[in-house]
Amino acid sequence: MSDDYDDEDIILGDLPDDELVEQMQDDLYDGLKEEVIEGTEILLERGWAADKVLTEALVGGMTIVGIDFRDGILFVPEVLSSANAMKGGMEVLRPLLSASDGARAGKMVIGTVKGDIHDIGKNLVKMMMEGAGFEVIDLGINQSVEEYFAALEEHKPDILGMSALLTTTMPYMKVVIDEMVSQGIREDYIVLVGGAPLNEEFGEAVGADAYCRDAASAVDIAKEQVALKRAS
Repeated sequence: MSDDYDDEDIILGDLPDDELVEQMQDDLYDGLKEEVIEGTEILLERGWAADKVLTEALVGGMTIVGIDFRDGILFVPEVLSSANAMKGGMEVLRPLLSASDGARAGKMVIGTVKGDIHDIGKNLVKMMMEGAGFEVIDLGINQSVEEYFAALEEHKPDILGMSALLTTTMPYMKVVIDEMVSQGIREDYIVLVGGAPLNEEFGEAVGADAYCRDAASAVDIAKEQVALKRAS
């Protein structure tokens, strides 16, 4: 037991709840997946409800990651590493959460539009949204109107998210939204758009509910929009 004096060897099970939650947030920030999984399991063993573990430990930790990402303190590789650690905790919680869907912040279908095969931004949004307690169905890249509609029909989400990285594929977002209007389903969904060449004016011009500058702002906007929709 020569490691007794090693500061790194924090025994998670020995920490009281509040310190354990803080430590889990640090571990999440540092992308330590195994430790996040262990902390999640310990809190559940202590009788914490799955949604409480999700909101206080995991979402709490990812909120800090999101703020530092937005402020340029963290970069994409670190965020992906944190999101991967979050995923570890989510895998433990998911079966328990689906039993009590109250924990869900909302549901989103997301995909990169037809003709576009870029997905790093979309993947980041997915991870940050999951980190905020949303259920996210990721359709992948190169999605046509038909594929988006099939997913809306199947999953009945609150939000449709569309991403594009090419100026040539951006207009396809309008094609999807116009088709939603003509089929009379536009009002049923919150439509969020994002991607490097887009801006707020473009989002308004194509008829989206909002343009999301980055993954962190996508989460904030999604929460606001879902709250408005539920209030109405």
